[in-house]
Amino acid sequence: MRQARDIMTPNPVTISPKASIAEAVKVLLEKKFNGLPVVDDAGRLVGVICQSDLVAQQQRLHVPSVFTLLDGFIPLPGWSKAEEAFKKMSALVVEEAMTPKPVTAAPDMPLEDLASLMVKAKYYSLPVVEDGRLVGIIGKEDILRTLVEQEP
Repeated sequence: MRQARDIMTPNPVTISPKASIAEAVKVLLEKKFNGLPVVDDAGRLVGVICQSDLVAQQQRLHVPSVFTLLDGFIPLPGWSKAEEAFKKMSALVVEEAMTPKPVTAAPDMPLEDLASLMVKAKYYSLPVVEDGRLVGIIGKEDILRTLVEQEP
């Protein structure tokens, strides 16, 4: 049975959490990637920055989720989501716009489990992590390629 390590791309292109948003956009566009793993100086995966994270910067700020009433604040449900959206909209560096703690795969994860995980998480790619360190990446194309290879 094929595993993540059999189909992953080892040593994927990554970006630093301290890189500028402009640098992330440049890499995504030049490489035609949907997303990039974000790794710290020790090679540990700290997040993922996707095109959708960067598109969030272009949206308009919605009606405030907090009303001022009698000199006090009454937080409404969903304030944390609005706060998170505002943070992404005002991001200057990757760390501020990335999705922290992304869904990951282990090198020994079976192909069927990888496919299920990608569908459930709605990811185009999955970072492959071993002992907290990024060792590879798997895209939907990698999984599709295995289907073609299995054809008689």
